[in-house]
Amino acid sequence: MSGGTDGSGRDDRLHGERRIPAPRAPADDRAYLPAPPVVPQLSHKVLTSLLGAWALAACSAEETAAVEEHLTSCAPCADEALRLRDAVGLLHTDGSLDLDPMLRARVLESCLSRRPARIPVPSWAAPYDTETARLDALLRDIGSPEWHAPVRLKWFDGERQTGRKTTVAGVIGHLTAVDGLVSTALGLDDPLGCGDKPLSPTERTETYWSAAYRPPTRAVREPWRDQSHTLVRTVSFAGRSVSELSVPYGDFALPLTDSLLERAFECWVHAGDIADAVDYPYEPPAAAHLHRMIDLAVRLLPATLAGRRRAGLAGAARHLVTAGSPGRSLHLEVEGRGGGDWYIALDSPAAVGSPGHTVAQVALDGVEFCRLVAGHVPPVEAAAGQEGDREAISDVLFAAASLSRL
Repeated sequence: MSGGTDGSGRDDRLHGERRIPAPRAPADDRAYLPAPPVVPQLSHKVLTSLLGAWALAACSAEETAAVEEHLTSCAPCADEALRLRDAVGLLHTDGSLDLDPMLRARVLESCLSRRPARIPVPSWAAPYDTETARLDALLRDIGSPEWHAPVRLKWFDGERQTGRKTTVAGVIGHLTAVDGLVSTALGLDDPLGCGDKPLSPTERTETYWSAAYRPPTRAVREPWRDQSHTLVRTVSFAGRSVSELSVPYGDFALPLTDSLLERAFECWVHAGDIADAVDYPYEPPAAAHLHRMIDLAVRLLPATLAGRRRAGLAGAARHLVTAGSPGRSLHLEVEGRGGGDWYIALDSPAAVGSPGHTVAQVALDGVEFCRLVAGHVPPVEAAAGQEGDREAISDVLFAAASLSRL
């Protein structure tokens, strides 16, 4: 197709079908139209900045005329204007977009992996930062009625699986209450206002649920989100000086680095509970974050196993641990996402990470192991592969499930 000029000296051959002329009225009506707006002389930079407003029809008449005048002579801006106009079409809600349900999760994951912040989040706080952001994206997508959808929280009480009924809003209240342990350790405001009174995670949750906040509604989202942002911002500015700060959990304590990892794990687990309740797809954490969550659970297992032994819930230690003999161990082989190999001490809570005398091996998928630790899978159904001392295998699987709680 040959090109030409429009009388003003502009050549439309540069644009072809992508040229965006200003709309014109029929010839018979032009005599009755008001005078066209005066076209202001604006720089290319200013005109480019107006393209988004133009696509949304938010420019003044003069700005609209200037933008449309510019689009007939600037190919890059014409291309960008067409893209923006197409994007604006997606904002209309009168039609089904039929988008991939995992699109938001993939976009969010991509955003979180790009461009480091000016004040970077410490690597040990990154799992918590990521999991709270993913959960917040899920909460943003659900409607008001879904905040009251029933959710059954599950955990292992030492010998059997148990649970508690609540709602989506109740789950967020639970996360707010337990995250308050970290807030208090950092000297921040406690959402329960308990001050120096020590409360376990379960006690804090029951206090929250029985207080004036009941029944929780979608109003719990903002305080929970603000609290998580404050925690991440505080540790980011404090840096290494707070990494070994102790966070009390009632009958035990964790250093801040492990505590935020534990909070990331619980945030993911309960996000999955919410997603199941509202029929929403939800992916496991990134492989590197999942590996660190698994490692934390494995590090806690020897002491948990020793506690179960004292309570008569596990077999007795069979080997005297000395400096030259670390005792028996179980080889845990975690497959798939976040996988790796760990050796769990069976005879001493102090002997961690040493193969010792391996008497058993257990193979588990990474996500399935985390579901066991969360109390969502019965120990007798957890392991995909087992070999060796059956009592040692049973003791470790039950100890893993015993790490769960409300």
